[in-house]
Amino acid sequence: MSTPLNGKLVTVFGGSGFLGRHIVQALAKRGYRVRAAVRRPDLAAHLQPLGAPGQIMPIQANLRYRWSVERAVDGADAVVNAIGILAPTGKQTFDAVQAFGPRAIAEAARGAGLNAMTHISAIGADAESRSAYARTKAAGEAGVFETLPDSVVLRPSIVFGPEDNFFNQFADMARFAPALPLIGGGMTKFQPVYVCDVAEAVARSVDGDLTPGAVYELGGPEIKTFKDCMEDMLEVTRRKRALLTIPFPIASAMGKVFQLFPGAPLTADQVELLKTDNVVLQDAKADNRTLEGMGIEPATLAAILPTYLDRFREHGQYDAHRPA
Repeated sequence: MSTPLNGKLVTVFGGSGFLGRHIVQALAKRGYRVRAAVRRPDLAAHLQPLGAPGQIMPIQANLRYRWSVERAVDGADAVVNAIGILAPTGKQTFDAVQAFGPRAIAEAARGAGLNAMTHISAIGADAESRSAYARTKAAGEAGVFETLPDSVVLRPSIVFGPEDNFFNQFADMARFAPALPLIGGGMTKFQPVYVCDVAEAVARSVDGDLTPGAVYELGGPEIKTFKDCMEDMLEVTRRKRALLTIPFPIASAMGKVFQLFPGAPLTADQVELLKTDNVVLQDAKADNRTLEGMGIEPATLAAILPTYLDRFREHGQYDAHRPA
């Protein structure tokens, strides 16, 4: 039986992306009508089956064009920003997407009569960071709070799930490469968080269950090094690959070359990010500004990775029925 619609409309910027689609689904399950604000509505048809007929509707919006942002939030009861990039491409720069974009959305939401929004940032957002990614994430947060002080900011660690660009990327690489890279020795710490847990946190924010004007840090139940993550992935995919340490200076030089080409597997800015651990801060734990503080029990890697990485086994998903 489907959930009755509650009549409230939520605009989700970036609704067709990896995290966005799960946010759309979580909101639809609660009965919200969802307007997915995306650059290419013609590529967002996969969202429609996530809700009842007519419940989810894509709308064209581009952060560089203020009128399209204002149109996307017009009449909305709540606004969520889930737009972010890992590397700049063309006009989609860090400044445009992660610094200017959130402020533009917040100003449009304020113009539409809203006093708050939900903004997805990232653990490690820091105005003083040497990483442009981290600096612009911090600038985006500042723009949202300066415009709508009662907003909620959610900072996830590395997000994993069926369409992620981390475990899937390295699992695909392991199909052909004899070795996998460990940037800086693979000792950087992460707190991988399941995409559905992040989406649930967003939905609770839209419900009004989170503290206005607060920053929440979202991490999974385990702290894992980069090396641990590679080993977990290899175990699930039942492949044996060497793990090759690449010192930071060499990795940075490689990133500067790779980033000159589309779809670069590594950039110099990403190498800079890997010099800092990506885990929930103690302050967030002390203030219960975490998934556990919301009453959400985060899923483990062991519970989720086998549900989508089995396709990278030698015989695909059917390896599940073969001896290990």
